[in-house]
Amino acid sequence: MPHVILGIMKINAFEVAAKYVYPSLRRRLVEILYKEHKLTQTQVAELLHITQSAVSRYLRMNRGALIEVSKFPDIDTDLRKLAEEIIRERPTEYQIHAELVKIALKMLGKGYLCSLHEEIDPELNPAECKICINLFG
Repeated sequence: MPHVILGIMKINAFEVAAKYVYPSLRRRLVEILYKEHKLTQTQVAELLHITQSAVSRYLRMNRGALIEVSKFPDIDTDLRKLAEEIIRERPTEYQIHAELVKIALKMLGKGYLCSLHEEIDPELNPAECKICINLFG
């Protein structure tokens, strides 16, 4: 992680999204496909264009476990819809990535990640920041 220079935030919102949010969204998507749609790990891997071992790591909470995405009902609903679309339409890895990025930006825009961002970067002052809410809200 970059060093603090004169009290400036160390990690920006896009870094938070890439490092913590995106993997957590993907983990939740894997859970939905595996546990709720009763697909095998191999089937989930094929649909998401990832390895079976990555699916296993998501399910064991070894990857993407920092954020419990299911506590955000609107985001969880978006992921459930995406899971159904993936099963029905079998989109490319790029289409899936685009949808996950849209959902991540929605989380940023609603301010869902401000407290996490502050935890990761104590130099951040969410009351002053509002960057994500202004850009994506």
